[in-house]
Amino acid sequence: MHANIDADLVAYRCAATVTEDMEQDIAFYRMDVLIQQILEATDAVSYTLYLTGKNNFRKKINPEYKANRKDTVPPIYLQECRKYLVDNHSAVVSDGCEADDMLGIVQGSETILCSLDKDLRMISGTHYNWVKVECDYVNQQDALRHFYKQMLIGDKSDNIFGVDKIGPVKAGKLIDPLDDEQDMFDVVYSKYNNDAKRFVMNANCLWIWRKEGELWANRQDLILPDECKQEVEASLNFMKSLNQTT
Repeated sequence: MHANIDADLVAYRCAATVTEDMEQDIAFYRMDVLIQQILEATDAVSYTLYLTGKNNFRKKINPEYKANRKDTVPPIYLQECRKYLVDNHSAVVSDGCEADDMLGIVQGSETILCSLDKDLRMISGTHYNWVKVECDYVNQQDALRHFYKQMLIGDKSDNIFGVDKIGPVKAGKLIDPLDDEQDMFDVVYSKYNNDAKRFVMNANCLWIWRKEGELWANRQDLILPDECKQEVEASLNFMKSLNQTT
């Protein structure tokens, strides 16, 4: 088994345990220990770390994406921790997308996705949560359900707003009984009051890639309302202008 690890969280969480009066090497040591613990817990014989780099396409689709974090002060040694992972663990840094997308692309039958990020539950396959010390399998249908529930709930941490007054419980009641993606789409799209522009923008921001450049807009095979088709086409043309879609 090969472990693909969310290095954004490894770096952030370990850096956050170290204060200004402590040596940065303590954070480095804690990252090394955490990585080893993940490998032992998952029986992985190899691993790859993924970090988010520059030019995130989501910020070009939606300028307000993660804008709520601009005043957040990061842990003091965060950049040093990221560099350490690149220099000492050969961490792969994304360009144009996020580490989440790279984790989605490389997920397969012989890999385990190691993260604490609930968004990655829309990726099917084996998952490991190192805080819960829990390993489980997400099937294809549950992965799709998770995405469409996220469309309803939104993601406040990323400044993405879903449907007013719909939280996890109500979203689950609407989506969990459904097996067909068309039904999931129809339910969620109606809750957006047929606001095609906002729906497609949110879908492209929330969707985690399974293939390089694969937005929600260019991977689905759904019957779409005309206004939604137009927004899908516009979003694909925009991404092509950035050379970031297939």
